[in-house]
Amino acid sequence: MKKVSKSNLVVLTAALMFSGWFAGVSHAGVFVWGDSGIATLDTASAATTAAMNHTGSELPGDVAGQRPFILSSSCPASFELTESGACSLVTRYQFYDSVQQRGVGGTQTALPKHRSGFTAQQIDLGRYLFFDPLLSQDGSLSCAGCHHPELGFSDGLGRSIGIGKEPTGRGAPSLWNMTFLTSFFWDARADSLEQQARGPLYDKKEMANTPAQLLASIRSNAYYPEMFAQAFPGLDGPTLEQLYSALAAFQSSLISLNSRYDQYAHGFHQALTADEVAGLNVFRSFVARCAECHQPPLFTNNQVAVIGTPEPDGLPFDSGAEKTFNSAKLRGGFKVPSLRNISKTAPYMHSGRFKRLRDAVAFYNKGRGHAVPKNEQLQLHWHIREPKLTDEEMDRLVDFLGALTDESLLPQIPQVLPSGLKPVQSLPVAETAGEQKVLATETVATITTSNVTINQGN
Repeated sequence: MKKVSKSNLVVLTAALMFSGWFAGVSHAGVFVWGDSGIATLDTASAATTAAMNHTGSELPGDVAGQRPFILSSSCPASFELTESGACSLVTRYQFYDSVQQRGVGGTQTALPKHRSGFTAQQIDLGRYLFFDPLLSQDGSLSCAGCHHPELGFSDGLGRSIGIGKEPTGRGAPSLWNMTFLTSFFWDARADSLEQQARGPLYDKKEMANTPAQLLASIRSNAYYPEMFAQAFPGLDGPTLEQLYSALAAFQSSLISLNSRYDQYAHGFHQALTADEVAGLNVFRSFVARCAECHQPPLFTNNQVAVIGTPEPDGLPFDSGAEKTFNSAKLRGGFKVPSLRNISKTAPYMHSGRFKRLRDAVAFYNKGRGHAVPKNEQLQLHWHIREPKLTDEEMDRLVDFLGALTDESLLPQIPQVLPSGLKPVQSLPVAETAGEQKVLATETVATITTSNVTINQGN
């Protein structure tokens, strides 16, 4: 075990409190994290009130003649402010040394390296930008439009809907724990969050903006130039590189590591039910071998795998990472997604082939290559076999996957944006075979804030 600094111990103690390890602490309790420490509020409404008080200066014109948007100087929950002024992630997993010698799916294992070094102001600026439709070509679509906090930072659709209300090529992957990932997009074509940000911003099927228009929109806005100055003091701006960096900072703050599985992994074995423990044992067994690629505690190995998943009816075969790496052996290969909050991100696979988690589990049980088109010769991953799990075992697997849900550190959606546009455009409501539907209205979604930590102290 590594030594624990005094400051880390304070943060760790807070994490333990939040997990309910301390007697008398309710999971429904809400914590507001600030420079002065932690305040525990009894109700979500109290937290909302506190947040509103703290964000009073968000309202344009509310403080005429002064800076109307004051970026937070407090690091998000689960981060501590270092002497250098940057926010540093603190988790219980940092006290474990290695993933080695723990067996398949071992519990007390280390997380991969992660991005760090962003300031609280940069993270908060990224939060405003993430929810602001100003970043799209016509002001109709924000990053949150396809990565909605209520849907596991996905969108509930097999293929996301872009600026022209037309489906894009693939589904929106979840953004939880992106700070630990080494490549991005289903086909792994970006190797940094900053590079990833350029994709949807300028893709004609997604946000369809151009670098020149985006930069002009930010610079001509009444509030963003001053906000960029707060986030990047002493530097000329705003610049597009600063915008990409702020988006990366915000996404790096989306942490989900306090599920009931995590509590179990850290030693609180009552956190999982008997059925979930049975599912965990199937998950990490040498028969199912799920944990070989969905390696705890991140539940991905950050690699590309060819598993032979089918496309939805009527869609052509997706060559996946073959193009990214110019490698025929990766034809049909996609990134191994993390299973964190997987129960929130249906439908499943890169284009939403499976509507239910149980269907996705059953796919792996139907035999190697059973869904590969006859005209395709794919080099399937060697772990793809035919485990011949029983219905009972597959049900327990689904039970266990549900225990990976943790949304305790959901960020707060800005109530007012510098652009004056609405922060969230729509929520998808249903998806039927071959047909994608979204809400016709473009009203601001009502975001439930009960039972969550108000992240990013605004």
